Amino acid sequence: MNERQKMLEGELYDPFDSELVAARRRARDLCQSLNAAWETDQAERRRILSELFGAGGNTVWMQPPFFCDYGTNIELGERVFFNFNCVVLDVCPVRIGSFTLFGPAVQIYTPLHPFNGKLRREQEFGKPVDIGSDVWVGGGAIILPGVRIGSNAVVGAGSVVTRDIPAGVFAAGNPCRAIRDIAE
Repeated sequence: MNERQKMLEGELYDPFDSELVAARRRARDLCQSLNAAWETDQAERRRILSELFGAGGNTVWMQPPFFCDYGTNIELGERVFFNFNCVVLDVCPVRIGSFTLFGPAVQIYTPLHPFNGKLRREQEFGKPVDIGSDVWVGGGAIILPGVRIGSNAVVGAGSVVTRDIPAGVFAAGNPCRAIRDIAE
């Protein structure tokens, strides 16, 4: 397996691999172009988003600035919304269902680092993040590697999501936990 394949599989990989460095540079250049694009130039923003994301760039609703590692590892359902200042570190797949909303400054992390300092200098690994459809993640929430959030869940602002959140619940806190079911 090459380093990219190892990365996507959640195995230890070399983040300084030239292919990965080039892919991150590509994503950062696209993010910089997106973040600099005028609000009135929606066609240019749409072009950039379609090129940046692995899927869903044609319908995502984005309020720049936005930042990510690769972009191609982010798969969006229909009409996902990102408010200002969101960050997605996508060394592993990040899958987000349709009609999910992210408040300002939400951060989604997939990378992890070995506890061994010597190993940490040269390698890292990650775990994917899966978020269902019709989820609302409040501003400033942080979603950690390996987390799954079920459809129709609401995550309170400022929460740190360290473990899976079931579908149809309101969850909040640090660490984030299910508080109650959401009644229709």
